[in-house]
Amino acid sequence: MVTKIDHIGVAVKNLEESLKFYRETLGLDLQGVEIVEEQKVKVAFLPIGDTEIELLESTDPDGPIAKYIDKKGEGVQHIAYRVDDIEMAIADMLSKGVKMIDEKPRYGAGGAKIAFCHPKSTNGVLVELCQRD
Repeated sequence: MVTKIDHIGVAVKNLEESLKFYRETLGLDLQGVEIVEEQKVKVAFLPIGDTEIELLESTDPDGPIAKYIDKKGEGVQHIAYRVDDIEMAIADMLSKGVKMIDEKPRYGAGGAKIAFCHPKSTNGVLVELCQRD
């Protein structure tokens, strides 16, 4: 079902400031920046090997990333796993008793179809399932 780690999502307060570390210190290239209105987030993509780092800055003080930072601070917010068929992956998770935040796919950054598994079912890690066509 899972084919690889698609990306690691990192919650940041200031995207431009955070990019300095990833670009200047680590030497990663910025592939692009996108605003995902549905999730109230501005996302920067930094490929590394066959995966990427996804920096997430909230565009709204009540957005999920802002709430995450208020509660836990900046840092790794989720790990996304690539799947071939998101609907089948969701059904499989549900059949195995995994609590899902999303029981239907939704739009994610980079045109992906995504669904989140609830951290209560994944040992405290916010797991994203991600299908890219």
